[in-house]
Amino acid sequence: MTSDTETRENAAATQDPHANDAAPYGGGDPYADYRRGDFAFTELVDLADRRLGAGVIAANDEFFAERENLLVRERAVFDPEHFGHKGKIMDGWETRRRRGADADRDGGFPAPEDHDWALVRLGAPGVIKGIVVDTAHFRGNYPQRISVQATAVEGTPSPERLLAEDVKWDEIVPPTAVRGHAENGFEITTGRRYTHIRLCQHPDGGVARLRVHGEVVPDPEWLDTLGTIDLVAVVNGGTYEDASDKFYSSPTQIILPGTSRKMDDGWENRRRRVRDTNDWVRFRLVAQGAIRAVEIDTAYLKGNSAGWIALSGRNGETGEWFEIIPRTRLQPDTLHRFRLPAHAVATHVRLDAFPDGGVARMRLHGTLTERGAAELRRRHTELTG
Repeated sequence: MTSDTETRENAAATQDPHANDAAPYGGGDPYADYRRGDFAFTELVDLADRRLGAGVIAANDEFFAERENLLVRERAVFDPEHFGHKGKIMDGWETRRRRGADADRDGGFPAPEDHDWALVRLGAPGVIKGIVVDTAHFRGNYPQRISVQATAVEGTPSPERLLAEDVKWDEIVPPTAVRGHAENGFEITTGRRYTHIRLCQHPDGGVARLRVHGEVVPDPEWLDTLGTIDLVAVVNGGTYEDASDKFYSSPTQIILPGTSRKMDDGWENRRRRVRDTNDWVRFRLVAQGAIRAVEIDTAYLKGNSAGWIALSGRNGETGEWFEIIPRTRLQPDTLHRFRLPAHAVATHVRLDAFPDGGVARMRLHGTLTERGAAELRRRHTELTG
């Protein structure tokens, strides 16, 4: 998904290799001239989130700045006075300047096919819908072009295994010009399930952050082995669909792994001022499942947790909503556990917060129904190929 401005800048870059440069840093707020993007796919979960288990497992070069910076959750920082023995220290992944093999023939410039690369293990395998390559603070040292390949290799393959000749990589972003000190977005339409990606810089340079947005597609055999699972967890394929408010943080964080570590590591809405209304968030389960028990955690939410919650379920896209947990008072900074008197069979749930406030995590413990397991196996087969 590319804006008209980006299209013009990319066209200009084919004529002038410096057309996409940002202005040199002139002091003050380093983000004042940062070129932000507006990409609808960023509403989806980041499959390369380290909280899901993602990692940058290898890179051919990281002379100036470490590859691991690519997946840091916070935005990149810039300190104009921060230098080390190798030069300017940047908050991102930065490679050294490539040089050609024949200085007499090509003036020392790299060959057209030369590039640097980094291998990223997705935290949760899935269908990639969009990629953001953020070059924040890389104003004149960003890559002239980037490309991205993706593959599906199950288990925990080593970098050597992923780079073997028999591993098939799909090019999901062809070599494309990017802008310096900017948020560069790419919509992906391959519709396949992947486990790893390879980010390439042509020929060299620096990238601050990488985000890989998409839909989780779990391994049905693994979920079947586990038996009782969290039916709404992101890593198992649960998905946030909609919410009344997401002012402070994304509702997706409610279904992330682990416990929250600070106040904004959950779902917090703004203060509601309209009487007789309340906030809510809706999720789609990994597939049809039978919910046995529920956990609602308000960790780190002390003066702004939800006062009361209620949980409803729906079986199918057009099914009627039914009560799972009636309106119940919550305590701040507390893990609440609910044993259901009977299994609740559902494909969707809606969490209502009265009248407003935050929830850190929600867990729906249960098992896939026979129909749900069959649907998950079918989807996995279709998307894996």
